[in-house]
Amino acid sequence: MAADLTALKQDLTRRMDGALETLRREFSGLRSGRASPALLEPVRVEAYGSEMPLPQVGTIAVPEARMITVQVWDRALVNAVVAAIRDCGLGLNPAADGQLVRVPLPQLTGERRAELSKAAHRYAEGAKVAVRGVRRDGMEQVKALEKKSTISQDDATRWHDEVQKLTDSYVKRVDDLLAEKDKEIKQV
Repeated sequence: MAADLTALKQDLTRRMDGALETLRREFSGLRSGRASPALLEPVRVEAYGSEMPLPQVGTIAVPEARMITVQVWDRALVNAVVAAIRDCGLGLNPAADGQLVRVPLPQLTGERRAELSKAAHRYAEGAKVAVRGVRRDGMEQVKALEKKSTISQDDATRWHDEVQKLTDSYVKRVDDLLAEKDKEIKQV
């Protein structure tokens, strides 16, 4: 029985760590001072009848400090890439030049900082939703064990509390990462 709890906790921890790692990767793209290919990695492009991550339709490069380029592999997708970058909520204004899409990064004005901060908050909320989804799965697993009479009602209550504590700790970590990123955005 204790082994079941340990295995459940390890699985939930692994999945919640995955949500935090995704958040860190998304935050790494929100560079307030310099261009970074990671800035465009979360962008999704309407291609071939589905949404695909930008790195799967072109090569992202940083030729200079305030410019990102995307070499689109399929000429038919250039307009879709331009539209996806423009609509991603980062306040970027891409320009197509053949199969190359140039994305100049605007100076960091107060408005630009606010846009970056909003994007950071969106990413953090997505991570919290993912963590809560893992919590929901954990709670359902505990209920299933209780229903099968594998664990007692008291154990189920204790496990529910453990899953909630784990969730709360990860939500706090998300909030801490967001506060750190907000501070970075406002400092530069």
